[in-house]
Amino acid sequence: MHKTINNTEFRKMILVGAKSLENNRAKVDALNVFPVPDGDTGTNMSLTMQSAVKELSTCSSNAFMEICDAISKGALKGARGNSGVILSQILKGICSVVRECGGEFDTKTFAKAMEAGTKVAYGAVSVPKEGTILTVVRMMSEHASKIASKKKTFEDFFAEVIAAGDKALAKTPELLPVLKKAGVVDSGGVGLMTIIKGFAATLTGEEVEEITVDSSEQQEAEFGDNSDIINLDLGEIQFAYCTEFFIINLKKSTTLADIDRLREKLMNLGDSVICIGDLDLVKVHVHTNQPGKALTYALELGELDRPKIENMLEQNRQLKAKMEAEKKEMGMLAICAGQGLSDIFKDLFVDRIIEGGQTMNPSAADIAQAAQKINAEHVFVFPNNKNIILAAEQAKNLVQNKTIHVIPTKNVPQGFAAALEFNPEVSVEENKTNMLHALDNVKAGQVTHSVRNTSLNGFSIKEGDIIGLDDKKILAKSQNVSEAVLKLIGRMKEDFHQVITLYYGEDVKSDDAEALATEIAEKYPDCDVDFHSGGQPVYYYLISLE
Repeated sequence: MHKTINNTEFRKMILVGAKSLENNRAKVDALNVFPVPDGDTGTNMSLTMQSAVKELSTCSSNAFMEICDAISKGALKGARGNSGVILSQILKGICSVVRECGGEFDTKTFAKAMEAGTKVAYGAVSVPKEGTILTVVRMMSEHASKIASKKKTFEDFFAEVIAAGDKALAKTPELLPVLKKAGVVDSGGVGLMTIIKGFAATLTGEEVEEITVDSSEQQEAEFGDNSDIINLDLGEIQFAYCTEFFIINLKKSTTLADIDRLREKLMNLGDSVICIGDLDLVKVHVHTNQPGKALTYALELGELDRPKIENMLEQNRQLKAKMEAEKKEMGMLAICAGQGLSDIFKDLFVDRIIEGGQTMNPSAADIAQAAQKINAEHVFVFPNNKNIILAAEQAKNLVQNKTIHVIPTKNVPQGFAAALEFNPEVSVEENKTNMLHALDNVKAGQVTHSVRNTSLNGFSIKEGDIIGLDDKKILAKSQNVSEAVLKLIGRMKEDFHQVITLYYGEDVKSDDAEALATEIAEKYPDCDVDFHSGGQPVYYYLISLE
């Protein structure tokens, strides 16, 4: 157990945190809810961490002061996008405390470091917004301060801090309406939690692969491509030029107050202002219609380095032209719960999947927003649950510049059947007709457990019993999942059925599903029997008979 962390272990924490984020950056990217073609929060934060790692690798000293200065400088130099900049400031605040340590630090010191990271991060944003990475780091640091004197080992300390961070992350949709509308938590907060969990993993002896940064890509990575702040609506862009640069070799007469005054001047020139750093290096970002003035103001403090000015109006024109060129006539949207089911829909060329189903029905607004993101004139929606069909119908009135066609799939197997009928070479109406007819060829069942005692459909059911049902009623009961599946198939199967497919849930092992599929094939030799990982919650198996 670690009661203290030394300089070598702190180095490794940064490495593991960076590696953890790099391994998960695609997942963080996918949480982006803003109107951009692809989310890039995970990428921006990962490149920021990689820049810190690169600078750390050139630091030959093992003293906390030099290590921390390298981390702070590297993160600032490589900060990319708003999320990366905020992350760089969190690291800067943490390092400002850790750098003053002697040979090691304890949980109390690291709690103070997290508190400093929160303060510096909030100070870097002109208008701090709750429901973001800022909320997550603040709530974690507040909890860290409360428990540091009680949790003497870092293993216990990090476990509590991570729990507080996860709790804060879960609250972000309630604090930021755009997150709630999209049905996701804040992507920057997820990125931060990934790093902190990497810090904690260091203490378990996790092996770290070396992180390398391609020097040919480093120039671009230091600022990024502006895709996390560009607005797709040309009419809403008030300030046309994204202006970014470093100020280096600051004049001897320059003070920290001068940097603060520069920030105030920039805020009068435009918005999205970031002006952070110290008397060694300042990083500036601003959206303005007067980039020349921004550069002139900066020259009063020191020399300009790597200035970058992007015309966001032209970027939007190009993006809209690209979207228009790639627009297709028809697309598909499915609703399901379970990674395996989602992957199958993707393999069937479904454009977008909303997570939802029994116990977590998406709203009409959720469905409309997802359909709006599909670059097609007509969107076929597969609700895959009888409780979602009405919401899908209501979503028709919430979309713009496209038409929603609801295919009333009551379950996932029907959704698969409908998606299989899609043919981009035929008309919308012909596709719709074929999809609707496909629903009649599928009989579906589900196996789950009872959550209460009841008498229904001729069964006396107790809490915990395994039950099999179709879309209308309970057809089987057992104390055993496999037996319930066999009983349910026996009640559902008709002579014309030729294919039986099992989709096993998150609580079922692959070996058990394979064994069950083999048993079913032996019992019904006239049928082709297959099984797939559905990953769905609640239901042990979804069953399709065709």
